[in-house]
Amino acid sequence: MWRLLEPLGPEDRDAFLALARRRSFTRNEVLCHQGDPADSLHLVEHGHLTVHGSLATGATVTFTILAPGDYFGELALLRADHRRTATVTALEPSRTLAVAASAFDALCRRNPGIERIVSTLLADRVDHLSRRLVEAMYESLDRRVYRRLLELARSYAETVGPVTVPLSQTQLADLVGASRPPVNQVLRRLAAQGVVALSRSRIEVLDLTALERRCSDRR
Repeated sequence: MWRLLEPLGPEDRDAFLALARRRSFTRNEVLCHQGDPADSLHLVEHGHLTVHGSLATGATVTFTILAPGDYFGELALLRADHRRTATVTALEPSRTLAVAASAFDALCRRNPGIERIVSTLLADRVDHLSRRLVEAMYESLDRRVYRRLLELARSYAETVGPVTVPLSQTQLADLVGASRPPVNQVLRRLAAQGVVALSRSRIEVLDLTALERRCSDRR
């Protein structure tokens, strides 16, 4: 269930989803670019997507990784210029339900409270990014790597046991707000302790419990 649709009744929810068009994306395919005209809202049905932005200098930052049940595009539809605020790329074969801007506008007209709900969800996003900023300023790199890796492992976990996170070390570094070499050092320490195993463009979490302990350890 997508949080955006939770407040809707079953009839309105089904009618809204009936207007959605299923779209499939291959690994590393760009769903939208920062600055593109925004013509649809996407509900993530399958796979994982990375949301990242860039500066005029060419520097990039990864804001978050979306999993099934997440969504994106609602902010661009509410903005006056209707432009995408970030680039979204598929980390693996992924699938979304794309709802046209006209259908989203119609939903807001039929349910006046939906914009208030969207505003609340946007506030949650701002709070999430604010906490990430505080982490970047005051938390150690080790702890930031532990937390992001734990979040990713939980997102990708399907059964009990090792979890494969199909991210490169460079992508993980972008997510924690650091460069690759120091992140590699943190990962190598975890690998030496048997918590993770490293391979090309993927990180396998072998001991989720140990990773959880490192996230909660305040020393």
